[in-house]
Amino acid sequence: MIVGAGLAGLSAALEAARAGATVLVVTPEPLLNACSSAWAQGGMAAALTAVDSPERHALDTEAAGAGLVEADAARALTGVGRQTVEWLAALGAPFDCDADGGFVVSLEAAHSTPRVARVGGDGAGRAILSAVVAAVRAEKRIEVWDDGRLKALTQDADGRVVGAVIARGPNGHLVEITATAVVLATGGAGGLFAATTTPSALKGEGMALAALAGTEILDPEFVQFHPTAIDVGLDPAPLATEALRGEGARLIDGEGRFLLGQADDADLKPRDIVARAVHAARREGRGADLDARAAIGAEFPHAFPAVFAACMRAGLDPRLSPIPVMAACHYHMGGIAADADGRTTTPGLYAVGECAATGVHGANRLASNSLLEAAAFGRRAGRAAAGEMGGGRPLPVQIAPDLPADALAELREAMTAHAGVVRTAEGLATLIALIDRLEAAHGPAASLLAARLIAQAALDRRESRGGHYRADHPETAVEAAHTRVRLARPAALEAAE
Repeated sequence: MIVGAGLAGLSAALEAARAGATVLVVTPEPLLNACSSAWAQGGMAAALTAVDSPERHALDTEAAGAGLVEADAARALTGVGRQTVEWLAALGAPFDCDADGGFVVSLEAAHSTPRVARVGGDGAGRAILSAVVAAVRAEKRIEVWDDGRLKALTQDADGRVVGAVIARGPNGHLVEITATAVVLATGGAGGLFAATTTPSALKGEGMALAALAGTEILDPEFVQFHPTAIDVGLDPAPLATEALRGEGARLIDGEGRFLLGQADDADLKPRDIVARAVHAARREGRGADLDARAAIGAEFPHAFPAVFAACMRAGLDPRLSPIPVMAACHYHMGGIAADADGRTTTPGLYAVGECAATGVHGANRLASNSLLEAAAFGRRAGRAAAGEMGGGRPLPVQIAPDLPADALAELREAMTAHAGVVRTAEGLATLIALIDRLEAAHGPAASLLAARLIAQAALDRRESRGGHYRADHPETAVEAAHTRVRLARPAALEAAE
């Protein structure tokens, strides 16, 4: 059973089916909807040129991750970069190629060389996922429920995950499914933030439900904020891909001054640095804009059609005017602790994609490594999960309530204000007090637990590292240490002993 139908979940489904397993994919929306994979613009990072190598890609990944990247995991990922891109291309993903058939690659922030395979300039995510969706629909061993939402994981008396409770359809009819393995591919937590570039339905609930099953959560405080979300009053905010800056677009304030200095590569620093510069300029009232008039200009409609369309829908022509931008939640580096095969600390439970924390992103994800991880580790998890056997009778499980819309809106505003680009102990304490109040009023919603995991870990980490910046602790500790969280053993398992 695979919960989630982004690139990670569907890659796992294909490999599990091809390994002989019967697979059920559960997702709350039709395929291609409500997943971050389809929204990815930049592309897939991989060593694809003669001047690049998996080792160089791994070193860039480690440098961006600010001391918390697990070297073995990074090398496991970058070592299959070309193989993964070629696998997707064979499925029909229409990567841009040159006249000799080689992959066209772009430069993005913190990469030492161009290595991001792209599709149509800024259409990689949807094009890649469309090819995988077609393969899934053609696979007889895969069944898809596109009206199901995860409500709980079920466990046997030994603590093994043996299935899940799914709410189906508009009425939320509860269905309990048993499975030899459950693969969580539930995406990130951007929907917990008022300013986000990801589908607002993704609220970290997979992470929360895994935590309730006693699974280890790794580094939940590390959230990446993209510096160039297009600020035109939309929720979620459209994204201005980093590839624009790779092509020479510049970040400026309202008076046309460079935000990060005049050097040609000043705007291609790691995302946390650029995001803080954008955040500071806006907070100080100077404004922040991405000026692509000279670098892209008349080429915009065909070079970056998705960004161009988003701007034009908002009444803004990026060929003539700078694009107003803001820093917005974009990716959750932390999540469910998992290895490169997706195995978590709970038997029978796997996690892949953004909901997983495999050690490859550390404190700050390198641009365009997410699609690579989703496909490469998704495939590995599918093969591993297909080999799982056994499991006892599922014990009764508590179903978490949903958070009402007005309470969720209040939570999202507070998360952006207090657990956003810049954090302080005072702000995080205020946020945790709000979470306490909302839980007392509405019950232990999974979205509240996800927010609490992020906020409490951010409060406990009294340093600044990667995507986590504490204004009251701006220094970086000499030793890099992970945050590891385990909740108390579930009551049903205690009673079963």
